Amino acid sequence: MSTESPTPPAEFAPLPTRCEVLIVGAGFGGIYALHRLRGLGFDAHVVEAGGGVGGTWYWNRYPGARCDVPSVQYSYSFDEDLQQDWVWTERYAAQPEILAYIEHVVDRFDLASGITLNTRVAAADLDESGTSWTVRTDSGAVVQAKFLIAAVGGLSSPQIPDLPGIESFQGEIHHPGAWPHDGVDLAGKRVGIIGTGSSGVQMIPLVAQEADHLTVFQRTPCYSIPAGNRPLTEEELAQVKATYPELRQAGLRASNSQVYPTEGRPMLADPPELRQEVLRRYWADGGLGIARAYTDTSTDPVAGEYLSQFIRDRIADIVSDPDKREALTPRSFPFNGRRPTLDTNYYRTFNLPHVDLVDVRAHPITGLTPTGLRTDEAEYDLDLIVFATGYDAMTGSLFRLNVSGRDGRNLRDAWADGPQTFLGLAVHQFPNFFVIAGPGSPSVLATVVLAIEQQVEWLGDLLVHARTVGADSIEATPDAQEDWMHEVRTAYEKSAFNGVDSWYVGANIPGKPRVILPYAGGATTYRAVCDEVAAQGYRGLRLASVVQPSTNA
Repeated sequence: MSTESPTPPAEFAPLPTRCEVLIVGAGFGGIYALHRLRGLGFDAHVVEAGGGVGGTWYWNRYPGARCDVPSVQYSYSFDEDLQQDWVWTERYAAQPEILAYIEHVVDRFDLASGITLNTRVAAADLDESGTSWTVRTDSGAVVQAKFLIAAVGGLSSPQIPDLPGIESFQGEIHHPGAWPHDGVDLAGKRVGIIGTGSSGVQMIPLVAQEADHLTVFQRTPCYSIPAGNRPLTEEELAQVKATYPELRQAGLRASNSQVYPTEGRPMLADPPELRQEVLRRYWADGGLGIARAYTDTSTDPVAGEYLSQFIRDRIADIVSDPDKREALTPRSFPFNGRRPTLDTNYYRTFNLPHVDLVDVRAHPITGLTPTGLRTDEAEYDLDLIVFATGYDAMTGSLFRLNVSGRDGRNLRDAWADGPQTFLGLAVHQFPNFFVIAGPGSPSVLATVVLAIEQQVEWLGDLLVHARTVGADSIEATPDAQEDWMHEVRTAYEKSAFNGVDSWYVGANIPGKPRVILPYAGGATTYRAVCDEVAAQGYRGLRLASVVQPSTNA
């Protein structure tokens, strides 16, 4: 698996020895944090492990990689001129276009001078006073920072299972999240793809076009919706740009920050014939708008099951082989129980004669061999294996930073039973350490760019407040953290995710505590709570003046 990074452009900065705010990660979160904090007068700097900016969109270059939120919404809203000037070319932008957008933002706001590339954080230790951090990099360099912000992304720690014999395999092994930047030659090869989550669903149709033979190893089938991707017309773009303020306000009112057309009424208010007509229309249009066609599909179990069965029926319409059809049909959980995916010809790909499907729940993978992969039933000769097996979501990348707080306690140990945060932003016993899009926040269940903007702006206001009152230490109180985690658990228990194994609860990582990772109460509710906390003088956070000003004798 290649993770090589190209040499960074000369305009990016060397690593400083000291800064006021050190931000880890140059994706959407880190870039906006740098811009925002600079504008507020802070000496901020970003350190990035990759050879370029972009975060997820720098590393994920696999065939078919694109966003599953409409491009015009999967973008920053903080600058109106940026919104008006940038031209999205597709309904759902592909990886190269999103990366180009992020690079444009860095150039437009002169951010490269505050970003150091090809530098991975190896450890971060709180000083004895609890007011600053000593951060060490993989090269041995050291940075002193008053505040440490982790903007490492919720889905950025690729997970490859430790299968028996994996070191003996003589072919190529890749993961979508660490795809070689010069591409992978698939022509004439026998390819195996393990996993049918979002990355697998996106890449399977394109890999099938190039590979001599494709075998897909699936544990759990997904609900996948046709993306309906297409070029955006000039008229569509003009309409969006003319109404961007209204679109953004509508996003702020939506529970997942995404705006789609809707019928504006409960599904069960319509007779069955009309329901079918409506859902078929949304299915033909493509995109996740089908989940918002009616107002009750995520709240009423009957409506949710009706939508789930509608999608099962569409799978039956498309997939011709009865065994493949049954294996691809999700029955053990509702549509809203896992992250749905968008696709282009995903189900139709399994009608191709050179594409096979193996149900590894019925016949588990027992290991790799020098020439391929074996299950408890058969062996498969393969030249190349793609582990589309997901990520150690929301905590894996944080643990890789090796952060140690009060009394030298490591974050991994503090979260041995699952992550504990206040608002997903602050952590008790880790003063002046903050997380963007972290566990306990709704980021992965919302339009992540808007979620990031809200959190960055809230953190910026917090740091300004601390500067104003002369506080040099900010720490979540244990009671506030406990109360928030109770809210996170309660929201999960009321959601469609409750009881469903998924990466939302760490089910894809052996040994990981089975606890809900994101806040499932909705971005609107979360934003209101954050605003209330700020309005009440940042209740739940202990702001203290620990360092005494120096005096001259």
